[in-house]
Amino acid sequence: MNVRRPIPTAAVAGAVVLGLTALSACSASDAADRENGDKLSVVTSFYPMQFLAEEIGGNHVSVESLTKPGVEPHDLELTPRQIGGLGDADYILYLKGIQPAVDDAVTQAGVENTVDAATLTTLEKHGSEVGDEHGHEEGHAEEEGHEDEHAHEGEAGTDPHIWLDPVKYAEVAKGVGKSLEKADPDHAADYAKNTDALVNKLDALNTAFETGLKDTTTKTFITTHSAFGYLAERYGLVQEGIAGIDPEAEPSPARIQEIHTVAKENKATTVFFETLASDKTAKTVAEDTGLKTDVLDPLEGITEQSRGADYIEVMESNLAALQKALGAK
Repeated sequence: MNVRRPIPTAAVAGAVVLGLTALSACSASDAADRENGDKLSVVTSFYPMQFLAEEIGGNHVSVESLTKPGVEPHDLELTPRQIGGLGDADYILYLKGIQPAVDDAVTQAGVENTVDAATLTTLEKHGSEVGDEHGHEEGHAEEEGHEDEHAHEGEAGTDPHIWLDPVKYAEVAKGVGKSLEKADPDHAADYAKNTDALVNKLDALNTAFETGLKDTTTKTFITTHSAFGYLAERYGLVQEGIAGIDPEAEPSPARIQEIHTVAKENKATTVFFETLASDKTAKTVAEDTGLKTDVLDPLEGITEQSRGADYIEVMESNLAALQKALGAK
């Protein structure tokens, strides 16, 4: 796959039989190379897609992520080399609606085995500036304007952060597994086995969240980045985003006052910030409202500052942080 080898020719122009024999041997060699570890070349858009490809692909894939560790994926700009190299991939896995530069480059690449993770589950709309319940009240009133302003956050204003819901992420994993089986049928059984193993891990994670967040003092959490709408909806929580989709945006004085009121009425204790963005906004709001700060990782990338080495571990850390902030019993 994307491996180019010189085609052997006969040593003497007239030795047609010898030439055909060499070509036949080359074909056999290609098959043997594929058997011995010639891997499927996989390009992914950012960490949540990379994790799926690595977990499901296992030893049969070579995975490259367009978003390097420590880079904020929403603002990613691709290099000409990255754009040009996309066409050489055997398989591309991305999530349309979160990285405009990637969306455009993937369309131009025209790789046959291209999978948009957004098509493997159902996307929903969540409030763009405040949390789930509150966002539906205020978000619909301004929906038309927000759709243009935040178009990169999904088709028609939908929320692309599906990987933060283990149930939806498992749905995506199943779709990715099926697509890898189709792209590389020689290893379909291994892809199916790896998919089942990953789905089992995600099912266990879902159970841990359900159990761990079932009985809490409050259901409201405050975050600088409104990325946790699916998670909040799944586990009966209310996300209150300070400044919408931009984790580093400065909140207005009116919004800070509103957060103060929400925190007081709902016994919220903590303002969450993320690892790939500044904690300035969280600290400003916390100081003005008398709240604590902590990390709630949207898992858009893994860095040295991440509380965990992979998706499962970071999500477990997120659960622990939510239990502490919400007063889990």
